[in-house]
Amino acid sequence: MLIMQNGRTIFEHYANGGSASGRWPIFSGTKSFWGIAALAAVRDGLFKLDDPVSDTITEWKSDPRKSRITIRQLLSQTDGIEGASRLQRVSIRDRNAMAIRLPTVAEPGSVFVYGPSHLQIFSELLHRKLKGRATTRYIEARVLNRLGIGRLNYKKDSLGNPLLATGFELTAHEWARLGELVLGRGNYHGRQIVPANLLREAFVGSQANSSYGLTFWLNQQAPNGQEVDMERMLDLQWQSAQWTDVCICKDAPPDMVVALGSGYQRLFIIPSLHALIVRQGSNAKFSDALFLRLVLGQGG
Repeated sequence: MLIMQNGRTIFEHYANGGSASGRWPIFSGTKSFWGIAALAAVRDGLFKLDDPVSDTITEWKSDPRKSRITIRQLLSQTDGIEGASRLQRVSIRDRNAMAIRLPTVAEPGSVFVYGPSHLQIFSELLHRKLKGRATTRYIEARVLNRLGIGRLNYKKDSLGNPLLATGFELTAHEWARLGELVLGRGNYHGRQIVPANLLREAFVGSQANSSYGLTFWLNQQAPNGQEVDMERMLDLQWQSAQWTDVCICKDAPPDMVVALGSGYQRLFIIPSLHALIVRQGSNAKFSDALFLRLVLGQGG
């Protein structure tokens, strides 16, 4: 556990074999790094968030649903495409090709369907926009190197396509650098990685799920929303999950945003408190809401 406020470490503790120098899997927390890379690509003029994906993945132009999907919908997981957790299998030769062939299960923008498919489609889009240059080189140059993070596991397939949904292993302090970037409104230690106005786009929920922006989870329905365990909700079939008026913690500020990974890996970022909290976990029983109330002095 690591807590930083106003750029200073105010609490740090490791147990059960953890250490400040030990890297730990962040699982789906990886998505948020690629979300920042997507915003960097917007800044670089590669595309706009509301561009149709079919402008680049032209195979979609004749499909009545896929032709209307935007890049923003890919990043918010509201494109209506099947989530396809099977894309994470190591045996797949070409994840990108499999992802762009996946079927739609709903109209674009109408539902939130969590899964690796959306970012894997974005991986192919970014690859084409880079005219064949490696997407891993892009995220390294535009984001990771500027945060002082290197030597990461991309879980590449046989053709070298990285798995964007998961894979990174980081120390608590390395993951905290993403939080510092958010608290700095796109600036990390004097380096403007993404413009502040563009970064704000990542923290706007969709009509289908107001608690999820562009690869970040949001607490904007606090204090009046219903507290839910986001991780348990994601275990449900997408048709059964209810994303209306829900929040992570009623007693945490509504401007809190979260990078979230399986096994309760968490990066909580709270701009109004100039604070961030990293939690490394190992599948123990855990409640985000209770944890945050204890950390923020709201009682149990």
